[in-house]
Amino acid sequence: MPKMKSSRTLSKRVRFTGTGKIKVHHAGMGHLAPRKTRKQRKHLAQAYYLNPIDARRTEGLVSRKK
Repeated sequence: MPKMKSSRTLSKRVRFTGTGKIKVHHAGMGHLAPRKTRKQRKHLAQAYYLNPIDARRTEGLVSRKK
């Protein structure tokens, strides 16, 4: 059976750290940002790490290579 292809859409949205965690960005900053408060925009602009349960489900869809 051939190898599974990695999900191209997901591989563009997530990054692996050196320790193996999966780093992603918050949703909600694509448009309509001026109506959000400054505090909301500041917090949404920061990246976060996926929950280990979600990370386990995601690892099979993305290869760790750059």
